[in-house]
Amino acid sequence: MKKYHYSHALTIAGFDGSGGAGIQADIKTFSALGCYATSVLTALPIQNTLGVQSIYPIPELVVQNQLNCILSDIFPDAIKIGMVHNSALVTTIAATLASYKKCPVVFDPVMVATSGDALITEETIKTIIEQLFPLSDIITPNLDEAAILSGIAIASVEDMYKAGALIHKLGAKNILLKGGHLKTPTLTSLLFLEDGSVKEYHFEKYDTNNTHGSGCTLSSAIASYLAQGQSLETAVAQGQNYVQEAIYQGMDVAIGKGNGPLNHFYNPQKLLKNELEY
Repeated sequence: MKKYHYSHALTIAGFDGSGGAGIQADIKTFSALGCYATSVLTALPIQNTLGVQSIYPIPELVVQNQLNCILSDIFPDAIKIGMVHNSALVTTIAATLASYKKCPVVFDPVMVATSGDALITEETIKTIIEQLFPLSDIITPNLDEAAILSGIAIASVEDMYKAGALIHKLGAKNILLKGGHLKTPTLTSLLFLEDGSVKEYHFEKYDTNNTHGSGCTLSSAIASYLAQGQSLETAVAQGQNYVQEAIYQGMDVAIGKGNGPLNHFYNPQKLLKNELEY
Protein backbone atom coordinates (compact mmCIF):
# COMPACT_ATOMS: atom_id res chain seq x y z
CA MET A 1 0.00 0.00 0.00
CA LYS A 2 1.37 3.37 -0.98
CA LYS A 3 1.73 6.03 1.65
CA TYR A 4 1.53 9.72 0.82
CA HIS A 5 2.37 12.89 2.68
CA TYR A 6 0.80 16.30 2.66
CA SER A 7 2.56 19.01 0.71
CA HIS A 8 4.41 20.77 3.48
CA ALA A 9 6.50 23.85 4.03
CA LEU A 10 8.94 24.94 6.70
CA THR A 11 9.16 28.49 8.01
CA ILE A 12 12.38 29.73 9.63
CA ALA A 13 11.35 33.04 11.12
CA GLY A 14 10.70 35.26 14.13
CA PHE A 15 7.73 35.36 16.49
CA ASP A 16 4.81 37.78 16.46
CA GLY A 17 2.63 37.58 19.54
CA SER A 18 0.02 39.82 17.89
CA GLY A 19 -0.56 37.08 15.31
CA GLY A 20 -0.28 39.11 12.12
CA ALA A 21 3.30 38.63 10.97
CA GLY A 22 6.33 36.38 11.41
CA ILE A 23 6.02 32.70 12.11
CA GLN A 24 2.33 33.05 12.98
CA ALA A 25 1.51 34.59 9.58
CA ASP A 26 3.59 31.91 7.87
CA ILE A 27 1.78 29.04 9.59
CA LYS A 28 -1.60 30.64 8.85
CA THR A 29 -0.68 31.06 5.20
CA PHE A 30 0.65 27.52 4.76
CA SER A 31 -2.48 26.15 6.41
CA ALA A 32 -4.90 28.34 4.47
CA LEU A 33 -3.34 27.24 1.17
CA GLY A 34 -3.45 23.53 1.93
CA CYS A 35 0.10 22.92 3.15
CA TYR A 36 1.21 21.21 6.34
CA ALA A 37 3.30 23.70 8.34
CA THR A 38 6.49 23.13 10.31
CA SER A 39 8.52 25.89 11.93
CA VAL A 40 11.85 26.93 13.41
CA LEU A 41 11.96 29.99 15.64
CA THR A 42 14.83 32.46 15.12
CA ALA A 43 13.90 35.35 17.40
CA LEU A 44 11.35 36.56 19.93
CA PRO A 45 10.36 40.13 19.11
CA ILE A 46 8.10 41.89 21.59
CA GLN A 47 5.61 43.55 19.29
CA ASN A 48 2.01 44.36 18.56
CA THR A 49 0.20 46.19 15.78
CA LEU A 50 1.83 49.46 16.90
CA GLY A 51 5.41 48.29 16.41
CA VAL A 52 8.40 46.34 17.71
CA GLN A 53 9.39 47.15 21.30
CA SER A 54 12.41 44.86 21.64
CA ILE A 55 13.91 41.66 20.21
CA TYR A 56 15.21 38.69 22.18
CA PRO A 57 17.46 36.42 20.09
CA ILE A 58 17.24 32.65 20.05
CA PRO A 59 20.75 31.14 20.54
CA GLU A 60 22.32 29.88 17.30
CA LEU A 61 22.78 26.37 18.68
CA VAL A 62 19.08 26.22 19.54
CA VAL A 63 18.17 27.27 15.99
CA GLN A 64 20.56 24.67 14.58
CA ASN A 65 19.08 21.96 16.80
CA GLN A 66 15.55 22.94 15.76
CA LEU A 67 16.52 22.77 12.08
CA ASN A 68 18.19 19.38 12.35
CA CYS A 69 15.31 18.00 14.37
CA ILE A 70 12.73 19.01 11.74
CA LEU A 71 14.77 18.41 8.58
CA SER A 72 15.83 14.92 9.64
CA ASP A 73 12.22 13.89 10.24
CA ILE A 74 9.80 15.99 8.15
CA PHE A 75 11.79 17.21 5.18
CA PRO A 76 9.85 20.07 3.55
CA ASP A 77 8.74 20.52 -0.04
CA ALA A 78 9.71 24.19 0.28
CA ILE A 79 11.28 26.50 2.84
CA LYS A 80 10.51 30.11 3.69
CA ILE A 81 13.17 32.09 5.55
CA GLY A 82 12.16 35.28 7.29
CA MET A 83 13.75 37.22 10.12
CA VAL A 84 17.44 36.47 10.74
CA HIS A 85 18.71 39.12 13.10
CA ASN A 86 22.50 38.58 13.25
CA SER A 87 25.42 37.27 11.21
CA ALA A 88 26.04 34.21 13.37
CA LEU A 89 22.45 33.10 12.89
CA VAL A 90 22.69 33.59 9.12
CA THR A 91 25.80 31.41 9.03
CA THR A 92 24.13 28.74 11.18
CA ILE A 93 21.06 28.55 8.94
CA ALA A 94 23.05 28.56 5.70
CA ALA A 95 25.47 25.87 6.88
CA THR A 96 22.71 23.64 8.23
CA LEU A 97 20.56 23.88 5.09
CA ALA A 98 23.60 23.18 2.91
CA SER A 99 24.03 19.80 4.62
CA TYR A 100 20.62 18.58 3.39
CA LYS A 101 19.25 17.97 -0.09
CA LYS A 102 18.00 21.01 -2.00
CA CYS A 103 14.39 22.12 -2.01
CA PRO A 104 12.90 25.46 -3.11
CA VAL A 105 13.84 28.32 -0.76
CA VAL A 106 12.00 31.63 -0.54
CA PHE A 107 13.84 34.31 1.41
CA ASP A 108 12.03 37.39 2.68
CA PRO A 109 14.90 39.71 3.71
CA VAL A 110 13.18 41.22 6.74
CA MET A 111 15.12 44.39 7.53
CA VAL A 112 12.45 46.98 8.29
CA ALA A 113 9.11 46.42 10.02
CA THR A 114 5.83 47.79 8.65
CA SER A 115 6.04 50.40 11.43
CA GLY A 116 9.44 51.59 10.12
CA ASP A 117 11.53 49.95 12.84
CA ALA A 118 15.00 48.76 11.72
CA LEU A 119 15.44 45.09 12.59
CA ILE A 120 19.01 44.09 11.58
CA THR A 121 22.51 45.58 11.25
CA GLU A 122 24.66 46.33 8.19
CA GLU A 123 27.02 43.47 9.10
CA THR A 124 24.10 41.04 9.06
CA ILE A 125 22.97 42.34 5.67
CA LYS A 126 26.44 41.67 4.27
CA THR A 127 26.39 38.11 5.60
CA ILE A 128 22.90 37.56 4.20
CA ILE A 129 24.06 38.58 0.73
CA GLU A 130 27.10 36.30 0.92
CA GLN A 131 25.46 33.23 2.42
CA LEU A 132 21.66 33.24 1.99
CA PHE A 133 21.33 34.72 -1.48
CA PRO A 134 23.12 31.73 -3.08
CA LEU A 135 20.78 29.29 -1.29
CA SER A 136 17.59 31.14 -2.18
CA ASP A 137 15.57 30.52 -5.32
CA ILE A 138 13.80 33.86 -4.89
CA ILE A 139 14.00 36.84 -2.54
CA THR A 140 11.05 39.14 -1.84
CA PRO A 141 12.22 42.57 -0.62
CA ASN A 142 9.88 45.51 -0.15
CA LEU A 143 11.00 48.94 -1.28
CA ASP A 144 12.70 49.85 2.01
CA GLU A 145 14.66 46.62 1.92
CA ALA A 146 15.43 46.99 -1.79
CA ALA A 147 16.75 50.50 -1.15
CA ILE A 148 19.10 49.15 1.52
CA LEU A 149 20.30 46.30 -0.71
CA SER A 150 20.72 48.40 -3.87
CA GLY A 151 22.02 51.54 -2.20
CA ILE A 152 19.64 53.84 -4.10
CA ALA A 153 16.46 55.69 -3.19
CA ILE A 154 13.33 54.23 -4.79
CA ALA A 155 10.53 56.66 -5.60
CA SER A 156 9.18 55.33 -8.92
CA VAL A 157 8.73 52.18 -10.98
CA GLU A 158 11.78 53.25 -12.98
CA ASP A 159 13.78 53.28 -9.74
CA MET A 160 12.47 49.78 -9.02
CA TYR A 161 13.94 48.56 -12.30
CA LYS A 162 17.30 50.10 -11.41
CA ALA A 163 17.25 48.64 -7.90
CA GLY A 164 16.34 45.17 -9.14
CA ALA A 165 19.24 45.18 -11.58
CA LEU A 166 21.64 46.20 -8.81
CA ILE A 167 20.34 43.50 -6.45
CA HIS A 168 20.77 40.93 -9.23
CA LYS A 169 24.44 41.84 -9.30
CA LEU A 170 24.67 40.94 -5.60
CA GLY A 171 23.94 37.33 -6.48
CA ALA A 172 20.18 37.08 -6.07
CA LYS A 173 18.79 34.57 -8.58
CA ASN A 174 15.17 35.72 -8.81
CA ILE A 175 13.76 38.83 -7.15
CA LEU A 176 10.16 39.85 -6.50
CA LEU A 177 10.36 43.57 -5.78
CA LYS A 178 7.17 44.76 -4.10
CA GLY A 179 6.09 48.34 -4.83
CA GLY A 180 3.41 48.79 -2.19
CA HIS A 181 5.16 51.80 -0.62
CA LEU A 182 5.16 53.91 -3.80
CA LYS A 183 2.87 56.94 -3.82
CA THR A 184 0.98 55.71 -6.87
CA PRO A 185 -2.75 54.96 -7.42
CA THR A 186 -2.01 51.30 -8.23
CA LEU A 187 0.43 48.78 -6.78
CA THR A 188 3.19 47.56 -9.10
CA SER A 189 5.53 44.68 -8.38
CA LEU A 190 8.38 43.44 -10.55
CA LEU A 191 9.67 39.89 -10.90
CA PHE A 192 13.31 39.87 -11.99
CA LEU A 193 14.07 36.42 -13.35
CA GLU A 194 17.41 34.67 -13.44
CA ASP A 195 17.49 34.84 -17.26
CA GLY A 196 17.41 38.64 -17.14
CA SER A 197 13.76 39.12 -18.07
CA VAL A 198 11.35 41.16 -15.93
CA LYS A 199 7.63 40.59 -15.43
CA GLU A 200 5.30 43.35 -14.19
CA TYR A 201 2.24 42.86 -12.00
CA HIS A 202 -0.37 45.51 -11.25
CA PHE A 203 -2.92 45.49 -8.44
CA GLU A 204 -5.52 47.80 -6.96
CA LYS A 205 -4.48 49.66 -3.82
CA TYR A 206 -6.87 49.44 -0.89
CA ASP A 207 -7.41 52.23 1.62
CA THR A 208 -6.58 50.28 4.78
CA ASN A 209 -3.96 50.07 7.51
CA ASN A 210 -4.47 46.31 7.76
CA THR A 211 -1.29 45.25 5.98
CA HIS A 212 0.72 44.03 8.99
CA GLY A 213 2.53 40.87 7.93
CA SER A 214 1.79 41.22 4.22
CA GLY A 215 5.43 40.58 3.31
CA CYS A 216 5.63 37.49 5.51
CA THR A 217 2.37 36.27 4.05
CA LEU A 218 3.49 36.78 0.46
CA SER A 219 6.76 34.90 0.83
CA SER A 220 4.93 32.08 2.62
CA ALA A 221 2.27 31.93 -0.07
CA ILE A 222 4.96 31.61 -2.76
CA ALA A 223 6.61 28.84 -0.73
CA SER A 224 3.24 27.09 -0.37
CA TYR A 225 2.63 27.02 -4.10
CA LEU A 226 6.21 25.88 -4.76
CA ALA A 227 5.69 23.09 -2.23
CA GLN A 228 2.66 22.00 -4.24
CA GLY A 229 4.76 21.73 -7.39
CA GLN A 230 3.92 25.00 -9.12
CA SER A 231 6.53 26.76 -11.26
CA LEU A 232 8.21 29.83 -9.82
CA GLU A 233 6.29 32.25 -12.05
CA THR A 234 2.97 30.59 -11.24
CA ALA A 235 3.76 30.55 -7.51
CA VAL A 236 4.63 34.26 -7.60
CA ALA A 237 1.44 35.17 -9.47
CA GLN A 238 -0.82 33.06 -7.27
CA GLY A 239 0.94 34.21 -4.10
CA GLN A 240 0.33 37.84 -4.95
CA ASN A 241 -3.31 37.17 -5.79
CA TYR A 242 -3.75 35.45 -2.43
CA VAL A 243 -2.25 38.38 -0.50
CA GLN A 244 -4.28 40.90 -2.46
CA GLU A 245 -7.52 39.11 -1.61
CA ALA A 246 -6.46 38.55 2.04
CA ILE A 247 -5.91 42.31 2.40
CA TYR A 248 -9.27 43.06 0.78
CA GLN A 249 -11.16 40.59 2.97
CA GLY A 250 -9.62 42.04 6.15
CA MET A 251 -9.45 45.72 5.26
CA ASP A 252 -12.42 46.83 7.40
CA VAL A 253 -11.71 44.71 10.51
CA ALA A 254 -10.27 46.36 13.62
CA ILE A 255 -7.67 44.24 15.42
CA GLY A 256 -5.29 46.30 17.54
CA LYS A 257 -4.68 50.04 17.48
CA GLY A 258 -2.11 50.16 14.68
CA ASN A 259 -1.49 48.21 11.47
CA GLY A 260 -3.93 45.32 11.57
CA PRO A 261 -3.47 41.83 10.06
CA LEU A 262 -4.71 40.29 6.83
CA ASN A 263 -7.58 37.81 6.66
CA HIS A 264 -5.52 34.70 5.96
CA PHE A 265 -8.50 32.36 6.11
CA TYR A 266 -10.89 34.04 3.69
CA ASN A 267 -10.94 30.83 1.60
CA PRO A 268 -9.17 27.99 3.46
CA GLN A 269 -8.08 24.95 1.45
CA LYS A 270 -7.91 21.33 2.55
CA LEU A 271 -4.50 19.80 3.15
CA LEU A 272 -3.24 18.46 -0.18
CA LYS A 273 -1.60 15.06 -0.54
CA ASN A 274 1.70 14.94 -2.37
CA GLU A 275 1.67 12.31 -5.10
CA LEU A 276 5.20 11.13 -4.29
CA GLU A 277 5.62 8.24 -1.92
CA TYR A 278 6.64 9.25 1.57
